Amino acid sequence: MRLAHLHLPSTTPFARVSHLQQTLTTRLLAHKKLASPGSLSSQTPLDTTNTLSKNPPPPPDPTIITFTPNPVYTTGRRDLPPSNTSPPPNTPLSLPPALEPIRSILAPGQHGTSPLAEYHPTLRGGQTTYHGPGQMVAYTILDLKRLGLTPRCHIRVLENSVIDLLGGFGVKGFTTEDPGVWVRDTANGNGGGEGEGIAKKITAVGVHLRRNISSFGIGLNVTQEPMWFFRQIVACGLEGKEATSLQGVGVEGDGVSVDSVADAFVSRFVERVNADFACGEKASGERIEEVYRVREEDLL
Repeated sequence: MRLAHLHLPSTTPFARVSHLQQTLTTRLLAHKKLASPGSLSSQTPLDTTNTLSKNPPPPPDPTIITFTPNPVYTTGRRDLPPSNTSPPPNTPLSLPPALEPIRSILAPGQHGTSPLAEYHPTLRGGQTTYHGPGQMVAYTILDLKRLGLTPRCHIRVLENSVIDLLGGFGVKGFTTEDPGVWVRDTANGNGGGEGEGIAKKITAVGVHLRRNISSFGIGLNVTQEPMWFFRQIVACGLEGKEATSLQGVGVEGDGVSVDSVADAFVSRFVERVNADFACGEKASGERIEEVYRVREEDLL
C-alpha cells in the first residue's frame, strides 16, 4: 500500500482543509460502495453477477493531510450548537454554550474588523478545542479495514505515534483516562516532559468514522503561540487542565518547526501501523510500503 502525504506549509483556512478532507473521504466511501457485494452500481440489466464487485478498481490511496490553520475554535459532536448550519447574513453567530463566553473573539468587531478566531462545528468526536499557528494538525483519511485497525486501535496508533515523536525530542509523553497525549511540566517549565510535574496536554485527538473510513485526527502544539487561545476556553471539556507545547517543555532548536514535526509524525505513524498491525502472526492489515508527497491540486 502507498500512503499520500499532503503538507500545506503556509497557514491555511480551516474551511479549505475541510473541503479537501471531504473530497478524499467521499472517494474512499464511493469505492467501498462500488466494491461491496450486491452494489446496484456494479450491476447491469444484462449482467447481474456483480462483475465490478468481483473485480473492483483499486482503492484510492490513504492520505494524511498536515497543516496549520488560521486561528479557529472547533466543536466535536458533543458540543455542537443548537444549529450547526450557516446562519443567514446579519443574524447572531450560533455558538455552543462552551464558546458563548468568548463571543467577542469570534464575532466581527463593531467597525467590521475581522474576528480574532473563526468558529467551525465538526463531526469529529470530543468537545471544543483550538487550532492555529504554532500547532501541527494532522488529518488521517484512511480505510481502517485495509490497515487492520479497529476504531479503538486507530486512536491508540495516533496517540502512540505522537508519543514516539515526542520521545525523539527527549520528551516523555503518556496517555491518561482523559483523551489526548500528555506530558509532565516541571515548575520551571523546562523539564522535558519528565518527572513529577503537572500533567499538561500537548496533543488533542478527535476522529470521525463512517463505514470504517476515518477523518480528522490530531493537533500537536509545537510552540507556545496557541496557549492564549486555549486559556479562553475549557479545552475538550477538561476543567482545570492546562495545555503546553514542545517549546513549553523546553524543546528548542532549528529542528523544531511545524514542518519538521509534520514529517516526523507521518514517519512515526507508518512505523506504528507496520509494526503493530501489518507484521507478525496475527497481523491482518496491509503494510504501508511507500509514503509519497502530493500537492493540493493533485487531490482535487
